[in-house]
Amino acid sequence: MFTVSKEAAAELKKSMAHHDFDDMPLRVAAQKNEDGAIDYQMGFDEAGPGDAMFGCNGIDVVIANDHKVLLNGTKLDFVALDDGVKQFIFLNPNDPTYIAPKDESEAPAARSENRGDAN
Repeated sequence: MFTVSKEAAAELKKSMAHHDFDDMPLRVAAQKNEDGAIDYQMGFDEAGPGDAMFGCNGIDVVIANDHKVLLNGTKLDFVALDDGVKQFIFLNPNDPTYIAPKDESEAPAARSENRGDAN
């Protein structure tokens, strides 16, 4: 299952309101690179035939069926990284570059390798 943290949900809601996407779900996609690492994309989009759609922390999420395997167990979060800049990150145990955070105080540094592109 794919989850959205409370922090990510709050930031997504701000973006949805700012860009007038209040009624659109968040589409999340993943693609495995030749080296096995996973690239992530997200943006607001309509659900299509065959998409999985669910809600998490007030955010409707759609994932195409062929992306569900790569995203299973992934958490979308919004954190401050080592440089203090906040951004969305994907915490995905299926990604070989994933490093599990030891505790919350270390989480941003440990997660910095698992960044995704936001549309």
